[in-house]
Amino acid sequence: MPLLSVLIFFPVLGGLSLLFLERKTETVRLVALVISLLELLFALPIFFFFDKSTHLVQFKEYHSWIDALNIHYFLGIDGISVLFVLLTALITVLCVMVSWEAIQDKAKEFYIALLVLEGAMMGVFCALDFFLFYVFWEAMLIPMFLIIGIWGGPNRIYATIKFFLYTLVGSLLMLVGIILLYLKGGHTFDVLVLAGQNFDYKLQLLVFWLFFAAFAVKVPMWPVHTWLPDAHTEAPAAGSVILAGVLIKMGAYGFLRFSLPILPEATMAMLGPMLALSVIAIVYGAFVCLGQSDLKRLIAYSSVSHMGFVTLGLFALNQQGLEGSILQMVNHGLVTGALFLAIGIIYERTHTREISAYGGLATTMPVFASFFMLFTLAAIGLPGTCGFIGEWLILLGAFQARPLVAVLAATGLILGAWYMLWLYQRVFFMEVGEKVKKLPPLCVREILTLTPMVLLILWIGIYPDVFLDFLRASVSHLIAQVQNTGVAEVGLHAPVSFP
Repeated sequence: MPLLSVLIFFPVLGGLSLLFLERKTETVRLVALVISLLELLFALPIFFFFDKSTHLVQFKEYHSWIDALNIHYFLGIDGISVLFVLLTALITVLCVMVSWEAIQDKAKEFYIALLVLEGAMMGVFCALDFFLFYVFWEAMLIPMFLIIGIWGGPNRIYATIKFFLYTLVGSLLMLVGIILLYLKGGHTFDVLVLAGQNFDYKLQLLVFWLFFAAFAVKVPMWPVHTWLPDAHTEAPAAGSVILAGVLIKMGAYGFLRFSLPILPEATMAMLGPMLALSVIAIVYGAFVCLGQSDLKRLIAYSSVSHMGFVTLGLFALNQQGLEGSILQMVNHGLVTGALFLAIGIIYERTHTREISAYGGLATTMPVFASFFMLFTLAAIGLPGTCGFIGEWLILLGAFQARPLVAVLAATGLILGAWYMLWLYQRVFFMEVGEKVKKLPPLCVREILTLTPMVLLILWIGIYPDVFLDFLRASVSHLIAQVQNTGVAEVGLHAPVSFP
């Protein structure tokens, strides 16, 4: 069974099938939910049957496509991409559920865009042909553009155009880099073949920065991060969850999949600047959070800070740092996605995102306050939650690579606790605001939307080995590729295990 093709094209075809339904919102929602649940069901065999003992690509599909240019339909996943495929399937189900009441206008078109976006995101994580990867990478822009531009807030046009221009310019520069590798690498777009080439150092350096233009924007790294707060603030709840949960992970995934193995010498040369940019993002994003009065904007800037930890672990370039970086991408998708889900739920009731309009929610909505407290504690890395595991591994790897960088980055943890706990105090424990005096409690659908996030946050926080085992073989192989030596010769510390 071509499982990866099913994961890519089933939601696309399912979304297009909504065109043939009547414009009854309830029917459209129900069909969209069934399609997304079936997609999650199709993804589950990957979790159970993935061979964690090898770095080799699994579930491969390889077919000729455009023979004249040596382009192939080449799909496969390894330990670096497997968790993102599963995360994408889960996040889409929750986006359908959180949009149940929030999207009333053009509901059919909204769910079509959401399901097509899911297929494109699956394609990005599965593609092993550069041309095919680029097709999926650009295809994501269209439905996300529509989701923000049509169903977003009052300043949605500005946010949409900014998001589109930033990502399009970066993508076009990446295309130039892909073409250079194609011409210098034996006229092939095969990612695995290109990873085995020994490119000239100057070419590597040029392509590294061309790729950086696309991947840094998508992360987003400082200083090309300014599109993210606007996009998050104006996007509907589902759009914010998709952005935080999956889309911004694709920049770091691009570094892992392409920059590190294909451009190892340039990567080693650029470790210093990349670590410096990561620390700036961590500290800058945290400080900016302290000055925010908008709920979504605060969480958006916190993403800049948290993704700084991801790139810090990535360019620490050791086992702990890379494992922590990949796991933290998943953690961030869960925690920040959960926070945006929660903000979307409360926004449906109050129609305001101003922090000052709240206060006393712990009294009027105690169950909601409990959910939000857990998500807040996970965001600040409390032991027992997933956030602690990822950040601890990243800082451990950073200390091994550059102790001073790790110390500076650790200040972001202190600032993170400051702005998140202060946010919680203002929203839940201050004097009860007028808008929150008579709010209805969470309904069953909303509880079911938030519960999977709670379970995964605690599961990873208590027993992370289930997820780290997916990563170890592929991470070890990746470090060996970058350092141009056999795995046995790389000076790695033993992978960290948790009881």
